[in-house]
Amino acid sequence: MYHHYKGNQLPRSDAIQKLVVERIFANPLTDDQRENSKVWELKHSSSCIQIGRLLAIKRGLNVELAETICALHDIYAIDTGHYDEHAQKGAEIAKGLLIATGQFSEQEINIICDAIRAHSDKQIYSDSLYSEMIKDADIFDCSLYEGTKKYYEKHKPIEVRREYYHRIQKVREELGLPPDIQFTVK
Repeated sequence: MYHHYKGNQLPRSDAIQKLVVERIFANPLTDDQRENSKVWELKHSSSCIQIGRLLAIKRGLNVELAETICALHDIYAIDTGHYDEHAQKGAEIAKGLLIATGQFSEQEINIICDAIRAHSDKQIYSDSLYSEMIKDADIFDCSLYEGTKKYYEKHKPIEVRREYYHRIQKVREELGLPPDIQFTVK
């Protein structure tokens, strides 16, 4: 039966997704105290989960692990309102949450936390399929919001932007979407 995220018998990735949404809602920090609003965190987390699910299906990855990685990838920023070193710090929070569920193996926890730890280095390509999946889901979701290119131009060096834009175009192609001309480096 479809559960609509009610009850205590949720599949484990759905339980993690519910936990993340509940943490966003329960966080006492106001938007003025955060780098991004709670609405952004909710929208971005939910969108990354859906994009990650699609990428996992297309790439033959474990969808449940992909959903869990996507749900938890910004957990430090969700909890603290700040993004400084959020990938590294978030991996530690995620590890504690996953262990507390008692539903993930040590190997799964390592895969999930390694991907979270690596997700901010989108200009670096790796052999880790799950790290590449979350980098792609994260940057593709961000590319769908107005103002992303201006943000990258202000905060990312040209070499990094070049790789970000390449990654965005690669995901668009993989999903059968036309190129987005705004994400080109001249």
